[in-house]
Amino acid sequence: MTRESFHESLERIELDLLMQGELASTAVQRAVEALVGGDERLALQVIDDDDPIDDLYLKIDQEVLEVLALQSPVAADLRLVSAIVHSCLHLERIGDQAVNVAKLFLATKDLPGSAFMRQQLEEMGTLVVGMIRTSMESFAKRDLELCLQLPTMDDPVDRLNRATHLEALKLADDPKALDWGMHMNMAARALERVGDNAVDIAEQVGFLLTGEFREYTDASHDDLD
Repeated sequence: MTRESFHESLERIELDLLMQGELASTAVQRAVEALVGGDERLALQVIDDDDPIDDLYLKIDQEVLEVLALQSPVAADLRLVSAIVHSCLHLERIGDQAVNVAKLFLATKDLPGSAFMRQQLEEMGTLVVGMIRTSMESFAKRDLELCLQLPTMDDPVDRLNRATHLEALKLADDPKALDWGMHMNMAARALERVGDNAVDIAEQVGFLLTGEFREYTDASHDDLD
């Protein structure tokens, strides 16, 4: 493989990654819309639409292996390959979390709930979708300033996640409502993990641009769900 064709291959792989990012962010957005709006059909669509995200994950993984088998990348190219591989995994995990939110809604759609908790989850969804898109934009534009915004963007997501626990406790007088609230706590946790994954992608962009890997938040120490 010539150097020119090698870089063309990397460009194609990166385009696949950006497509995966758009699919993942859309999945999260639709999952939250389904939960807040009580849209069973949309929730089922989120579950079905996870296959293309997984397919891109497998495609990118295979393409990277093929490129590495034919070319030994130098420092900057090797960082790009590494950033793509890690970001691809985080996006696949984000797709899984969107499915989790959709399934949690479907499991509780007939239970009484809290309008305020739905509002909290809607706000979390808006925030984390913005985080995914910002992290992918920073990747596409090679923009260090953008990726450094992610930890600050994550702070209100963490606060909202903690706040849902208190709201669930307020439903304790009604066992069915409390059951719903506990499931919504899990949905909030899934969205909080989406935020963490977006921060992790930003860390990969930082590594790509500076050659130095730096963890932006303590969330990077957590295992991926």
